[in-house]
Amino acid sequence: MSNVNKFSNKANEYSAGRPSYASGLINMLYGEQGFCSGSAIADIGSGTGIFAKQMLERGSVVYGVEPNDDMRKRAEDDLSRFEKFYSINGTDENTTLESGSVDFVTVAQAFHWFNVMPFKKECSRILKPGGKVFLIWNTRDAESETNRRQEVIFKRFCPSFKGFSGGIKENDERIRSFFGNDFTYAEFANPLLYNREKFIQRSLSSSYSLCSANERYGECLQALNDLFDEFSIDGVLAVPNKTEVYFGAI
Repeated sequence: MSNVNKFSNKANEYSAGRPSYASGLINMLYGEQGFCSGSAIADIGSGTGIFAKQMLERGSVVYGVEPNDDMRKRAEDDLSRFEKFYSINGTDENTTLESGSVDFVTVAQAFHWFNVMPFKKECSRILKPGGKVFLIWNTRDAESETNRRQEVIFKRFCPSFKGFSGGIKENDERIRSFFGNDFTYAEFANPLLYNREKFIQRSLSSSYSLCSANERYGECLQALNDLFDEFSIDGVLAVPNKTEVYFGAI
């Protein structure tokens, strides 16, 4: 299965269950990093538009480049009220955007799916002089008992699970190769609070999550519900999480 198809039929769970990114990151982008209402931003691998929405709310022009039809159409529905949102059927290697057309490139929760060097070449082509690339993840706290237990569940039931965030690590070789070892790192607290429905939707939104037709789906769902029951307080599960960003010129 190609990476493009890994999120097919998961757009509803993704849109409903995936969290937004830390307000501290948005404030940094629209402060010291120079994002503004006049900025043109290519959000590549934009999915259902969760990160794009946070930039659209600041008035920027956002080109949501997404190759998966289900995810892209959901973004078009969810962001239809924003006149500055442009939905693009493109990939990390071929965005279809004009050369020198954007001020910034953002990638939220998607870089680990990309081919690093072709993507770098495409960023160089579409960025204006002096433009920067921002690689962003919502990252679970690996030391949290809740996250440890959820990892055990995914390892048990989901054959394609290779770790959270596609197995990307801090200062991963793919990140260092993309930036040529010249980048800046920042992180922002972004704790997540889930009711049962949101927790299950989040758990089912990943590329490795089982679909309802899988013979072990019921067992996996029960294990996730048991985890929620064990760690939630008054119907709310707190999941330690942070938003991480690697950025620089290329």
